[in-house]
Amino acid sequence: MPTGETNQTQHNVDGLEQNQQRVKEGAGLLTSAALKKLDEDLPWYRALPKDDRAWVGLVAQYGISSFVSWFTNPQLGIQNAGEMFSAAPPDLTRSISLQHTLQIVRCVVEVVENYSDRLAAPGQEQHLKEAVLRYSREVAFEAAEVYARAAEVRGAWDARLEALVVDAIVRGDRDKTLRSRVSALGWSGVGNVVVVVGSTTSQFDDLKAADLRRATRRIVQDVLVGIQGDRIVLVLGGDGDLFTAAQGLAQRFGPGPVIIGPIVSNLDDAPRSASAALAGLEAVAAWPNAPRPVAADELLPERMLIGDPLARSSLVAQAYTPLSQAGGALLETLSAYLGTGRSLEGAARDLYVHPNTVRYRLRKVAELTGWDPLDARESFVLQVALAAGRLPIE
Repeated sequence: MPTGETNQTQHNVDGLEQNQQRVKEGAGLLTSAALKKLDEDLPWYRALPKDDRAWVGLVAQYGISSFVSWFTNPQLGIQNAGEMFSAAPPDLTRSISLQHTLQIVRCVVEVVENYSDRLAAPGQEQHLKEAVLRYSREVAFEAAEVYARAAEVRGAWDARLEALVVDAIVRGDRDKTLRSRVSALGWSGVGNVVVVVGSTTSQFDDLKAADLRRATRRIVQDVLVGIQGDRIVLVLGGDGDLFTAAQGLAQRFGPGPVIIGPIVSNLDDAPRSASAALAGLEAVAAWPNAPRPVAADELLPERMLIGDPLARSSLVAQAYTPLSQAGGALLETLSAYLGTGRSLEGAARDLYVHPNTVRYRLRKVAELTGWDPLDARESFVLQVALAAGRLPIE
């Protein structure tokens, strides 16, 4: 190698070593300047709680020291860029966002750039600036990975907690910790609650569950998704029309019936909605022409046939008791009408009244109970309600 080139190479090596030494000696200056810049330029940093602000400051210090360590020992490789996040607790990702973390990185970069003329050896300023830009790029990528890992862990934890909460609702648990657990999942607790059950599609995995959760949150404020074998359990909450929202979600379920439980006033009563919906899912086979979706309260006769006590008490409360207390022979007229094969004339003969009188009384029955005796399906509901009311209370 010619002497001139040898001298130039040696000059470059000496300049690089001098540059590294000056940066190493200036690490304290860079750290102080970085912390000062964080406080001056980032309002969200100043608003953090004391402990979180201390952790963020420690991350910035590690950022400076990691850069200095890499810059003075390039043989270590750029992989140690992620060391600046090793000092902070994992929960810090809940306090500050990825965007805020990148702002920290930019502050550190700006500090090194601003001090490069003072720290760098003569002629080595550009080398220092290029090094910090390269390092900051790697730190940004590492920050994204840290947040991605945190989101993955948090997502797995949230999924397990959500499954436990839905299972508790299905089992009918009224544990006082239920509210705190759903709050951890982001449940606002505003408005009413309803439970919807149905079958899953084939191969219903975590991705499909997440997609269902996102689709549901577009139309209701709160949602919990439970996958229990081949069954989906949705717990919906909010101020809007939850029944209409539940109807719109029927296509998200697999083949077969979809049952909408009764709407309840709060999450504490969600087990009642879940119990009715699950009983309806078990009993719906007895009504082959049931609509999809169908309200659990439309399946009261079928639910009573499988021994659902809630269905029996609902039928008695909604039909038998009001008719028996109404007077005016409404209960007697309904019984006669159903007992003669739903014949107006037959009932009139048994009661010794005009058929129009029977028709008038049956209209009153419909107004009082909400079920029309002249409709085939609803007359069946009323017939089962009469039978339930006549049975002795256990």
